[in-house]
Amino acid sequence: MMRQELRPALRILVVDDEPAIAQLVADVLETEGYAVETAANGLIALEKLEACEYDLVLSDLRMPHLDGIGLYREIERRWPTLLARMLFFSGSTTLPEYESFLAETAARVLLKPFALVDLQQVTRQVVAEPRRESERA
Repeated sequence: MMRQELRPALRILVVDDEPAIAQLVADVLETEGYAVETAANGLIALEKLEACEYDLVLSDLRMPHLDGIGLYREIERRWPTLLARMLFFSGSTTLPEYESFLAETAARVLLKPFALVDLQQVTRQVVAEPRRESERA
């Protein structure tokens, strides 16, 4: 329970077109004391990012309308400092476009199916990293 008291204000956006996965990830992270919102695709995520500041964005790579790569590119253009606080999860990173994207960006990725403890651990690592003042703009 101490953990919840340490991070009451940290906000996480979970982006996945599979509602059951998005809800499971949100539920797990909420038990860790984070404030979590979900979005069904990258377009909805961009609307939420326009309206609110998030400490971490967890996104699936493969989604309709605007996929994880497209979301990354928009965040890179609009809020570049948020890229250090972006984590992908995916069932496959072996598709050529994903391989080249991940190699180019060195973006963090958690492979599905992932253990919930791995999700918790990588989330803690990302939010524990010092946040530069330039990220608060």
